[in-house]
Amino acid sequence: MAEQPQRVSTRATGVVGIAVLCSRVLGLIREQVFAGLFGAGKNLDAFLIAFRVPNLLRDLFAEGALSTAFITTFSKRIATEGDESAWRLGNKVATLTAIFMSVITLLGIVFAPQIIYVMTGFGGWSPEKTATTILLTRIMWPFILLVSLAALVMGMLNAKNVFGPPAMASSYFNLGSIIGGVAFGYWLDPHFGTRSLIGLAIGTLIGGFWQLSAQFPSLRRIGYKYRADFNWRDQGVRTVLALMGPAVIAASAVQVNVLVNSAFAARVTDAAGHVIDGPVSWLNIAFRLMQLPLGIFGVAVGTVTLPLVSRTAAVGDMAGFRSALAHAVRLVMLLTIPAAVGLILLAQPIISVIYQHGRFTAEATRQTAAALQFYAIGLAAYSAVKVLAPAFYAIDRRYLPMTVSIFSIVVNFALNWFFMFKVGLGHRGLALSTSIVAVTNFLLLYIMMRKYAGPLETGTLFGLLGKIAIPLALLAGICWLALGTIFQTGAHLPEWQKVFGVLLTICVAAAVFFGSAFLFRVDEVRDVVDLVKRRIRR
Repeated sequence: MAEQPQRVSTRATGVVGIAVLCSRVLGLIREQVFAGLFGAGKNLDAFLIAFRVPNLLRDLFAEGALSTAFITTFSKRIATEGDESAWRLGNKVATLTAIFMSVITLLGIVFAPQIIYVMTGFGGWSPEKTATTILLTRIMWPFILLVSLAALVMGMLNAKNVFGPPAMASSYFNLGSIIGGVAFGYWLDPHFGTRSLIGLAIGTLIGGFWQLSAQFPSLRRIGYKYRADFNWRDQGVRTVLALMGPAVIAASAVQVNVLVNSAFAARVTDAAGHVIDGPVSWLNIAFRLMQLPLGIFGVAVGTVTLPLVSRTAAVGDMAGFRSALAHAVRLVMLLTIPAAVGLILLAQPIISVIYQHGRFTAEATRQTAAALQFYAIGLAAYSAVKVLAPAFYAIDRRYLPMTVSIFSIVVNFALNWFFMFKVGLGHRGLALSTSIVAVTNFLLLYIMMRKYAGPLETGTLFGLLGKIAIPLALLAGICWLALGTIFQTGAHLPEWQKVFGVLLTICVAAAVFFGSAFLFRVDEVRDVVDLVKRRIRR
């Protein structure tokens, strides 16, 4: 087959980006509702820690290692053997996943006390708070089974170039969590005390089931029908399992670092040396906000890129592989660097508008904003890793991301200790260490990919960064001007005016950035403009 340059579909990326935007906005509403009902204190800390392990496994196994390994293998199977062979592989992997994750769920329920003991800094919490966390953990463990199956369905759809419905599926998780969680929470305790946390845990399971079942209609439309298949002695199954081991570690760097950060945050003390409530919630909310641009841009580009690079590598089109990957990295940088600048400058007004209601205080806003600013430093690198790391599996270099991730986890632990206990940055240092690790991860992966896959149009990447320097300065200037005018008296404004001020600032800053980038002839921006023009003509 003749080699030819490949480009990540701007249209598909836009579809995924819009779907992920809906999901992230609902996720923010979910966090906002929970923060308003419980405040950034011991009850919310307990729920977040209880959900952390199933959620971590979702990121590592379901939407991390399993998704990467399965999409890579499934896409190659379609390219080389056709749909029927791919459907048989899907049945085998789905059956194996259901059984394995059921066992993991049972083990998680049994060993929940030991897990929470480690998660809370080896017994740093009170017995009452610990007991509540253990109960919530046991209730939410089946979530990992549901979301693992949902990730397999998503992989099948993405491999068949169906991106919108699976990207929207996580919106149903957030809706189920909000509606079911609040309804059951109110039923158990109308005052939303500790007992109502059980309702939130039940709502998490409702959301997980909805996320899975919402994709079934799309799956039927592409011709797939599930049949239990226990014949796992298949080369495709062996390939998925072989890829998953390194992928678990490779995809774990940031998530394991967040887990370690939670353990450190659970032991943040005040000036008198007493453990304080709140740091776990501050970090979680800040990380959730950073995931909004990460999901819209980083995950969207990565979702569209992985099937493309897997197919090009499977048929030996390495020029197409390099071209698609380089284009994806540039697209991610273009979209996430301005988002990072905006988050750093507008962290406090954004968090104030979204979260400062009910029991979420102004002090909680200030502390959360500080964490968000340090998290945002690594946003572009974190997003680029989402594109780069899975691509190693397409060229059968699966152990390289694993090696980088092991190194990153060690570095993160050391930086956490240094920033928290030596520099005294508290929870802010934990966010900063995550960003430094993300940047290190990206640089190492980029260098290795250049070595094993060939040139990645690095000169073009630097050219892009040079072209957007002035647009970034204009964006920062608008945000700075808003801080000195609109938000200087924000505390005295009605709520609707604060919301309007934040939205207006973001819209104007984005319009100025992309408008000036278009004038500076940034190709990726021109691609988007051309796509919009074609859609308007239709």
